[in-house]
Amino acid sequence: MQANKKIFLAGHNGMVGSAFERRLQGDPEVDLITSPKADLDLTDQAAVSQFFKKNIFDSVILAAAKVGGINANHQYPADFIYQNLMIEANIIQAAHACDINELLFLGSSCIYPVDSLQPMRESSLLSGKLEFTNQAYAIAKIAGIELCRSYNAQHGRDYRCVMPTNLYGPNDNFHPHNSHVIPGLILKFHTALQNDSKEVLLWGSGKPRREFLHVDDLVDACIHLTKLTKSQYSQFIDEEITHINIGSGDELSIKQLADILAKISGFDGKIIFDSSMPDGAKRKLLDSSRINKLGWRPKIKIKSGLSDVFQWFDKNKALLPIRNT
Repeated sequence: MQANKKIFLAGHNGMVGSAFERRLQGDPEVDLITSPKADLDLTDQAAVSQFFKKNIFDSVILAAAKVGGINANHQYPADFIYQNLMIEANIIQAAHACDINELLFLGSSCIYPVDSLQPMRESSLLSGKLEFTNQAYAIAKIAGIELCRSYNAQHGRDYRCVMPTNLYGPNDNFHPHNSHVIPGLILKFHTALQNDSKEVLLWGSGKPRREFLHVDDLVDACIHLTKLTKSQYSQFIDEEITHINIGSGDELSIKQLADILAKISGFDGKIIFDSSMPDGAKRKLLDSSRINKLGWRPKIKIKSGLSDVFQWFDKNKALLPIRNT
């Protein structure tokens, strides 16, 4: 990053955005700008356009998104596709209109077809059918990639896209019904200990395998990519495949994950899997060879990362807002 760069961070209150804020806020070479949702509705095109015209940014980090687990995606598909499409379109268009040449868009590994060969390469995009349980969210994220590709192709912008694997970390959404798997499990085990419960009931069979990445590692990868020149970055993408995967290689079954978190939390009761509930995709592992070749690898091991997040939740649970999704 260049000295004294003014960066707009969209979505600073979420898990990913707050990790970027922790990393960049104390950087003397960065002037970080954020705006709370109460002051700026990112789904409001006119408001976003006015905000960008009022402020002068050198770069944008688009970490804002409506996110949630299987249950949330199943119950609110219209919300997921509409809000994410609007956020992406409004910010990317406003950045272009204000002649901002640098933007980083964060997607999701759910963009890949459910039957993709594992590990999933960037070239798997649009090669098959999406996982139905989060199809609306995935399509919105695919649209974000295409928006960036199109503005780069037509207008010569340097809008970069990264596709993280399943993330976890501080400031995640610990909603009892609409969270992702790691915060959901942390909440369940923590609640079981508080209530002296002898068993914990979990959705699905426990067999699906997932790759997990600590959010601080994601931010480290993104900063690494933003420091590359356009020429350096362009060597690892092409006209059709313009995004880069960011994964850890830490792949666990949901049962293995539950066993690790049970041990971390101190829960020694019975873990029951309700196989009548949906599993989602059987396996989701990213091929992260591109970013590895660009000189980045994760630093935080899964067990130590999970332990840190459980301790963070235990310390901060009383102060956490309960986000619906």
